[in-house]
Amino acid sequence: MCGIVAYVGKKEAFPILMKGLRRLEYRGYDSAGVALLNGELRVHKCKGRVDDLALFTNGKNVSGAIGMGHTRWATHGPPNDVNAHPHTSGDGRLCIIHNGIIENYSSLKEELSKRGHQFVSDTDTEVFIHLIEDIQKSEKVVLEEAVRLAMQSVVGAYAIVVASQDEPDKLVAARMSSPLVVGVGIDEFFLASDATPIVEHTRNVVYLNDEEIVVLERGKDLVIRNIQNQEKAPYIEELEIQLEKLEKAGYDHFMLKEIHEQPTSIQDSLRGRLDAGKGIIALGGIRDFEQALVNAKRIIIVACGTSWHAGLVGEYLFEEIARVPVEVEYASEFRYRNPIINEDDIIIAISQSGETADTLAAIRLAKQKGATIFGICNVVGSSISRETHAGAYTHAGPEIGVASTKAFTAQLTVLSLMAITLGRKNGKLPESRFRLLLSELELIPEKVKRALECEEQTKELAEIFQFATNFLYMARGYNFPVALEGALKLKEISYIHAEGYPAAEMKHGPIALIDRQMPVVVVATNESAYEKIVSNVQEVKARGGRLIVITTRDDEDLRELADYVIQIPRTEEPFSPMLSVIPLQLLAYHIANLRGADVDKPRNLAKSVTVE
Repeated sequence: MCGIVAYVGKKEAFPILMKGLRRLEYRGYDSAGVALLNGELRVHKCKGRVDDLALFTNGKNVSGAIGMGHTRWATHGPPNDVNAHPHTSGDGRLCIIHNGIIENYSSLKEELSKRGHQFVSDTDTEVFIHLIEDIQKSEKVVLEEAVRLAMQSVVGAYAIVVASQDEPDKLVAARMSSPLVVGVGIDEFFLASDATPIVEHTRNVVYLNDEEIVVLERGKDLVIRNIQNQEKAPYIEELEIQLEKLEKAGYDHFMLKEIHEQPTSIQDSLRGRLDAGKGIIALGGIRDFEQALVNAKRIIIVACGTSWHAGLVGEYLFEEIARVPVEVEYASEFRYRNPIINEDDIIIAISQSGETADTLAAIRLAKQKGATIFGICNVVGSSISRETHAGAYTHAGPEIGVASTKAFTAQLTVLSLMAITLGRKNGKLPESRFRLLLSELELIPEKVKRALECEEQTKELAEIFQFATNFLYMARGYNFPVALEGALKLKEISYIHAEGYPAAEMKHGPIALIDRQMPVVVVATNESAYEKIVSNVQEVKARGGRLIVITTRDDEDLRELADYVIQIPRTEEPFSPMLSVIPLQLLAYHIANLRGADVDKPRNLAKSVTVE
């Protein structure tokens, strides 16, 4: 939430900042701003998106080889010009951009007000820069020392970049529970919330750790210190992101491109890990802790949003295939309810970004209690990947659309590999079933490609249902989480109210909503409960609901009951969510597009939720 980009070097900073902000706009798009140093400190900011900032700065002085940019997702104070970042100190000589939340800003603001500081915005960020200003003036210290001392008084999560008119060759940045990446070029440095704005300039990056401060000064080496003022040797890593994957490649939206990338992203998540012909499955990232997984008495999956839905599918996978009890928790609730965690528990944390604040807090709590933590995330070098004991990356590639699609199916792929590995190692998965699952999992990318052939059909349904005000989604077993995910996708990007339910629960309340105006989407792919779900379809039909059925069968009786039928390829039931979710993603996309919604940047949402 909120995108940060900054530059120190010899080139003009403004074009680099603007391009970087456009790459980061999926992290927040309520307002945007830049600050530039060139003899003086100049700040340009406004409500709206990066394109609005481009218009706002047209004709203004935007010169300078040092600068910072920010695109905001509002937390403290409404989106407007005043609350937009960067924020300046009282004397206007310092400025800051910030991603995160300062929890004790109110008490800090009160204390600073007593010392004569006056505030113009509603933000916690402005309090931070006034605190830095106050310390610098009272202690007579350089900028980085003032930042370090200020960090000792601040409680919360943040990634910050600070500039001073009095130290015009320097930017100082710091992080605490919010991501910040340093790009190291030739005689130039970059900063960003993630690597997407950096990759076209350099592939050498340093991922800052919590309570670390970095000083980027023109003509000097990179300097990193921690909050105790101990210097740290920078650990430079090479980026693996491919620049072409950050472009739309001819698609109207990133979301549509990412839906169509799923055969490749699933294949990439299997690559090097599965050889069905040889009966080999290998997850190198969990090898050192494999025995802890085998000995686990219980698995707890923590996640948020779409990743939580993937976790629900994981519950079915681990319990059926490996016969280990599983609990799936919202990370935001898990951390606050004093959960019972044992040393022989395995915690699996799932997050696309690897930076989800609530999920990070949940795994830190579980680590304190002695549990073994496995991570599943998509971003190399992310906080979750560094704070877990072991885990596996999904290889979905950069996901720019705010509504997650390919990350979901990649997470299901990795969860399937983990469940099969555990079932094999603990002796609960018979050899014949093991071989069958491996063979079928290897076929999933091709079957997803075939499932995508339903797109024209979903376009037609979108034309019919674009003006609906409510949707119900129903399914059973492995596909119940898919019903939740389908409803979430529609809510996120089209702003149509939608709910997902286990099909059998319909009689316990939701059936009261069904009438001739209510579209009901039913996922009827489960072989084990097919007759039961057909009975649920009949109950909806009897109340006049408008039925859209996703099925693997060419069933004439079902076609007579349903208003619309989408047929997808058949697979083994544990893998059916990777196929059944495809038409639901496409339906949500095409309805939202017809309604004129900004599909990639839905209102009020940001891609990476790095604040609580």
